[in-house]
Amino acid sequence: MPTVDRIEKLRVVIYPNDHRPAHVHVIGKGCEAVFKLYCAEGRVDILENYRFPAGELTKIKTIIAKRLARLCAAWSEIHGEY
Repeated sequence: MPTVDRIEKLRVVIYPNDHRPAHVHVIGKGCEAVFKLYCAEGRVDILENYRFPAGELTKIKTIIAKRLARLCAAWSEIHGEY
């Protein structure tokens, strides 16, 4: 599973055998969340959350939104068009 970015001690992962739509998994501290990347629209949604506190989840979403272009490029490199 390629780590395509890091947010502090958290890994941002895109699985090579994963499904569309474009999304990333954020993993660390015994937690995981999945964020859908709306690459064309320039926004991010939380799809799933496993044990991240609400405040931290909001912070992660904000950071992912700022890095959206880079994460969409990584998705395209691994999976082709999003």
